[in-house]
Amino acid sequence: MARGRLRIHLGAAPGVGKTYAMLSEAHRRVERGTDCVVGLVEHHDRPRTRTLLHGLEQVPRRRLEYRGTSFTEMDLDAVLARRPEVVLVDELAHTNVPGSRNTKRWQDVEELLAAGIDVISTVDIQHLESLGDVVESITGVRQQETVPDEVVRRADQVELVDMTPEALRRRMAHGNVYRPDKVDAALSNYFRPGNLTALRELALLWVADRVDEYLQQYRSEHGVRAIWGSRERIVVGLTGGPEGRTLIRRAVRLAEKGAGGEVLALYVARSDGLTSASPEELAVQRTLVEDLGGSFHHVVGDDIPTALLEFARGANATQIVLGASRRKGWQYVLGPGVGATVARDSGPDLDVHLITHDEVGKGRGLPAARGARLGRSRILAGWLAGVLGPLLLALLLKTALPDVGLANNLLLFLALTVAAALLGGLPPALASAVVGSLLLNWFFTPPVRTFTIAAPQNIVALVVFVGVAVSVASVVGLAARRTDQAARLRAEAETLSFLAGTVLRGETSVEALLDRVRETFAVDSVALLERQDDKAPWTCAGSVGAASAVPRPEDADVVVPVGDDLVLAISGRVLPASDRRVLAAFAAQAAVVLDRRRLKSQADRARELAEGNRIRTALLAAVSHDLRTPLAGIKASVSSLRSDDVEWSQEDRAALLEAIEEGADRLDHLVGNLLDMSRLQTGTVAPLIREVDLDEVVPLALGGIPEPGTAVVLDIPESLPMVATDKGLLERVVANVVENAVKYSPRGEPVLVAASTLADRVELRVVDRGPGVPDEVKERIFSPFQRHGDAPQGDGVGLGLAVARGFAEATGSTLQAEDTPGGGLTMVLSLPAAEDRPPDSATRSSNRAAAAPPPE
Repeated sequence: MARGRLRIHLGAAPGVGKTYAMLSEAHRRVERGTDCVVGLVEHHDRPRTRTLLHGLEQVPRRRLEYRGTSFTEMDLDAVLARRPEVVLVDELAHTNVPGSRNTKRWQDVEELLAAGIDVISTVDIQHLESLGDVVESITGVRQQETVPDEVVRRADQVELVDMTPEALRRRMAHGNVYRPDKVDAALSNYFRPGNLTALRELALLWVADRVDEYLQQYRSEHGVRAIWGSRERIVVGLTGGPEGRTLIRRAVRLAEKGAGGEVLALYVARSDGLTSASPEELAVQRTLVEDLGGSFHHVVGDDIPTALLEFARGANATQIVLGASRRKGWQYVLGPGVGATVARDSGPDLDVHLITHDEVGKGRGLPAARGARLGRSRILAGWLAGVLGPLLLALLLKTALPDVGLANNLLLFLALTVAAALLGGLPPALASAVVGSLLLNWFFTPPVRTFTIAAPQNIVALVVFVGVAVSVASVVGLAARRTDQAARLRAEAETLSFLAGTVLRGETSVEALLDRVRETFAVDSVALLERQDDKAPWTCAGSVGAASAVPRPEDADVVVPVGDDLVLAISGRVLPASDRRVLAAFAAQAAVVLDRRRLKSQADRARELAEGNRIRTALLAAVSHDLRTPLAGIKASVSSLRSDDVEWSQEDRAALLEAIEEGADRLDHLVGNLLDMSRLQTGTVAPLIREVDLDEVVPLALGGIPEPGTAVVLDIPESLPMVATDKGLLERVVANVVENAVKYSPRGEPVLVAASTLADRVELRVVDRGPGVPDEVKERIFSPFQRHGDAPQGDGVGLGLAVARGFAEATGSTLQAEDTPGGGLTMVLSLPAAEDRPPDSATRSSNRAAAAPPPE
């Protein structure tokens, strides 16, 4: 069954028209004959949105009861049974009412997509999980309902529903978004022009990144090499020299001139010799570019200008930033340099900036790097010197210097042979020795113009000449080969060092490592394939690149095995055998990363199972002891009352009934804590954040405390600001904490419950004069089924404080234990103050208040 397609209407803020656009799209599809139904749409009493619902089939909602209030949610089973082609599901980030099949609405959408049903949904930019901190810093409101970015990124279509801040504020002022009594509060808080402008920019940039991903994929799939300047993307060429920091900062300033600009720092490691690159300086420059919001890239290339241009075109860059050459003036005779070559070959669609710096003209360092390997031009020069050189030298000696003597002639031809060896290595030097010896014999050894040698000493001289020439040529050739090997090993070591650095920096995902392989060796795609055994099919454990991962190793251009059932498959070009050693290191590291990821997953699962076993063991112990005690008391009292052998007085009957009631209350309390802990363990606690007065909640929480009038002293000023929390959960937190304090307090020493403000928080302190706990135990007492010491009053299963902390953290509060001065324990409950927040609306989530208004 094919997976359904997901279309998302993304907006910068509530009221921009996401739901309206979704419903309009539904009407267009219905007119085309598409089977489209409404799974759930929230119109929020907006007349135009409500009007668009007419004419669309709506699947009846499911009604749920929660804390005495009735709520409606999408009936997932009904939609799956109806099985339309397209279903509308509003508010993707919505948290479902406890009791629903899934915690979040986006999980319901995943089930619909898996069933082959297309889904159209809506979401605001502030509900994306990765932007929570940014939105909070802009608006001052922390979004409680979020959706993972990956869910939205996986959507087949993301359509931005845009509106200027001025137009949105006008819509609100006309009453098209909220009721008139809420408009003023919303316009002066969340919907300020600055807030809306910043949120709009976030939405535009997020969608721009999404579009850029589509563009890169399209260019790769269609082999587009031309640069499409849809976005300013600047490549900075680094040499490892000190001027790199200047270039990076200059490139960042260029990128900042255009919205959405991106900086990519590139270091090309030459595989043909030593360079002046400083590893320490490269590390500093990498940190600098990443701190400034760019990215660092490392590739290997023999031809630096070509590698730089290929990377820029592959990244669809629009500009290249290079430093002015550090070479001295005389060094320009060796070639035009990287900057001039890149500028000449860049073409009209790629701008090249040459930036001046303090290192201009000071020399590049290690000039031997260019000649470390015998290039094609040097080999050609060696052959010219070895073959044509002796002929020209013989002509010169016969015409201009006819009487220098045979010994001098031998030395001159030997010098020419050495020069040929230095230029072109062993073969040109051997050719020079052979040609030179023949010319010496023909022109300068009597009898001349014949290959006959009359004097024995001349034979010795020619033999020594050939021997010396061959020896020098061999030594020079060996040195050139050793230099080439050292240069290659240096390049490999540099790449492996970079690989080790990525591991140390924590880049441990398989995809990140495979992307390094693709980038380093300039290939199209890299995949890690594995199988269970020799007969099982190959599966993809991770892949990167434009094309999909190759299904089998036989379809790849390069295959590097890692064991019997794991291979690294590379497509795009055939790599030389000299690269296999580095590839093997990458493949081995990929296998280690894959094993580490699986081991971590198994460890997390084992940890969850161990925690579950521990809780089950403790629960069994609690049931066998703590729960049986009140049950035994209840059973004994009931058996006594039902006994026909004893005639109980009214006082005795009242005492037995009181014992039954106390046992039932204890059972209810213990079972309640067990159920609360179960909810916390399964993550089904859904707080309703509202503005609450502490002086209203705390007295209610003390209703179940024994003799609250004498056991607890309250000190809660009326001037305290309201707090943003769940009223019911806060009551449970305070009740559990105060009950614990009363349980451990000595008789005659009341528990103090005091409240005060601290910055933007409100602290509620529960102070007792009991025995206290050591510092090393202060955190352990909040673990489930943990009790420190013996409780002098009552029993329990050790869940009170664990439940209290769980509920506190679920509402954005904290609960900590401190020592009471003079002895005892103080529990500090820190709650976020709600002062300066507008009144809450009648909806069921904090981010649907006027401070963070409901999504459309």
